[in-house]
Amino acid sequence: MSQMPEARRLPGSEWLKDHPRILEWIYLRSKAVLGRLYPWMRRLSPGWTERLFVRSEEWVKGYLFNCQMCGQCILHSTGMTCPMNCPKNLRNGPCGGVRADGHCEVIPEMPCVWVQAWERSSRMAHYGEEIRLIQPPVNRQLEHTSAWINMFEGIDARTPPGWVPVELEIETSGDP
Repeated sequence: MSQMPEARRLPGSEWLKDHPRILEWIYLRSKAVLGRLYPWMRRLSPGWTERLFVRSEEWVKGYLFNCQMCGQCILHSTGMTCPMNCPKNLRNGPCGGVRADGHCEVIPEMPCVWVQAWERSSRMAHYGEEIRLIQPPVNRQLEHTSAWINMFEGIDARTPPGWVPVELEIETSGDP
């Protein structure tokens, strides 16, 4: 799936993305409901279930977030801003070329995805601090698969051979 032109975006999607607490609430409820339904649906018809999840994600996340269907969704960790919309596909923060006005160095008229992610994550109650976590490299074999299914099956958590996750200490006190 190529990047969706802005004109095809759902009206109001930018307003909604600028209110990440609402999206966080929807994410938490969706995760709970889908997590309960998925095992039952998979037993009934694995093929149908996979097609339903993939098509639903393409439509809903495509229109709301310009989803690139990486199969490893981290919207909840990035202020409900898809990092795969970065022209460089950066998964762990901005490049060194963010312009002074917060726009992208590659597409100057586009706000930097990571500037938006940082600002939006600061307004999230449950997942706001997850923007500080180092994400594993994208597994390109999961492209165009369901991120929900990959999460429920634990597939998205498998790291590529040789990659060792980095643990960061997050300061919680005001002391330096």
